[in-house]
Amino acid sequence: MADPMRIRAQAQGDKTTVRVLMSHEMETGQRKDSAGKTVPAWFIQEVSAAHNGKTVMTAQWGPSVAKNPFLQFVIKGAKAGDKVAISWKDNKGDSRSDEAVVS
Repeated sequence: MADPMRIRAQAQGDKTTVRVLMSHEMETGQRKDSAGKTVPAWFIQEVSAAHNGKTVMTAQWGPSVAKNPFLQFVIKGAKAGDKVAISWKDNKGDSRSDEAVVS
């Protein structure tokens, strides 16, 4: 399993800005290793975010997203103490879920 995501959720008025740093190699499938063999594609395909258990965002990603991707989005109506959960699934079936409390 991948390293934990670094999630920061900060409320400001009625909007909460969520910043997520994911740890993932994100191989495109086009790079070659030192022996000249193609490195297989390995990338995050689906990302979702939930606020207090309700899905607020989903995204479909592909091989063009950079290594260790950063994601930022805004949730309306979240307040301090609420929970924000982020999860992803990659093309090899690996997945990761982490959550943070809005500050």
